[in-house]
Amino acid sequence: MTERQLIIPASMQRLAERAGYAPAVKVGATVYCAGQVGRTPELEVIADPEAQFVAAWDNLRTVLAEAGCTFEDVVEMTTYHVDMATHMPVFRAVKDRLFPRGQCAWTCIGVHSLAHAGLLVEIKCIAVARDAAAG
Repeated sequence: MTERQLIIPASMQRLAERAGYAPAVKVGATVYCAGQVGRTPELEVIADPEAQFVAAWDNLRTVLAEAGCTFEDVVEMTTYHVDMATHMPVFRAVKDRLFPRGQCAWTCIGVHSLAHAGLLVEIKCIAVARDAAAG
């Protein structure tokens, strides 16, 4: 059986304990990141859409870094959006500032709601560490 390494950044320890899941799991060189949203380490949802999107990307960056990866290591990404018509231009602008363009497969899905009121987007991904010996 392949060994799994739970990836739990210190800033997400409270969430992992409260919700009962790891923000990511690393198997070999592959990192499976759970959906990240725009909330603070205190689990408060950020109200402003652009700030919420930035926080979601920052939270994903934190998880990837804990696993020894960066956005450049992401090979597949899925984003879930509560209001694609209104928020997609802002989300894409933030994504294009923070995440390298066109380097991974991306699926974008519109949903009715997310886990907590006020959440507008959830970002999950799969990354492959460039240094397979890492971790």
